[in-house]
Amino acid sequence: MMQETFAFIDGSRTFSCCVETMRGPRAEAWWWFRVSTDENQRYAPFRVEPDDTVDGVQRRVVAYYDNLLARRAEPMRGHWPRGRRPGVAPAPTATT
Repeated sequence: MMQETFAFIDGSRTFSCCVETMRGPRAEAWWWFRVSTDENQRYAPFRVEPDDTVDGVQRRVVAYYDNLLARRAEPMRGHWPRGRRPGVAPAPTATT
C-alpha cells in the first residue's frame, strides 16, 4: 500500500507530500505538497489514484512545480487589449 506522507529531495529543494481528504459530499483524497523554497504556499495539484507509487507522485509533483515556476517567470499579459484589434479597419468617417 502507498504511504500517505513522505518527503524527497530534488536538486536543492525538499518536497513534503501528504494525502488529505476534502470535506463534503464528494470527500476525495488529494496529494498536497510543500516546497522548501516556497514555504508559505501549499499545493494540491492532483487527486490520489489507486495505482499511485512514491516514484510516480514524485515525478508528477516535480513536473507540476517546475511548470508552475516557468509560468511565473513569463512576462505578465495585460488583461485589457489596447488599441484596435489586428486586421480590423477603422470605421469610415462621414464627409459632407
